[in-house]
Amino acid sequence: MKSVVICGSQRYKVEIKKFAERLRKLGVPVVFEPNFDRQRKKMLAATEKTRLLSKSYRDRVPAMVHEHFDRIRKADVCYIYNKNGYLGVNTTLELGFAHGKNMIIYALEPENVKEGGEICRDILFTEIIDKPEDLMLRLA
Repeated sequence: MKSVVICGSQRYKVEIKKFAERLRKLGVPVVFEPNFDRQRKKMLAATEKTRLLSKSYRDRVPAMVHEHFDRIRKADVCYIYNKNGYLGVNTTLELGFAHGKNMIIYALEPENVKEGGEICRDILFTEIIDKPEDLMLRLA
């Protein structure tokens, strides 16, 4: 079975963790997920614009993104958790990195172009898969 790395915004920390746990329960042996544990709860709830006002946040984020690039390097498949079609700047970087590695890239939802999404990201998705059970079948 292929390994998978999940990429997504810290605003969906809880949902991403549940999605990853479900994949593990279904038998996917290697599931890499973002490490949002270093973020303070108030920062998770804040907008990116507000988070960027914090020096400690600005100091931590580059290391977290670089750490996640290592997870992407180790995985066979990339899964973009883009609830409501949302992809932030860091996840967009991760998407581009995965594409540069020629990885298969699945996504939770199509790009939301009507809400300001980028059609250029949408073309990088191999398939839209909204359930862990369906993703697990693609990894087998």
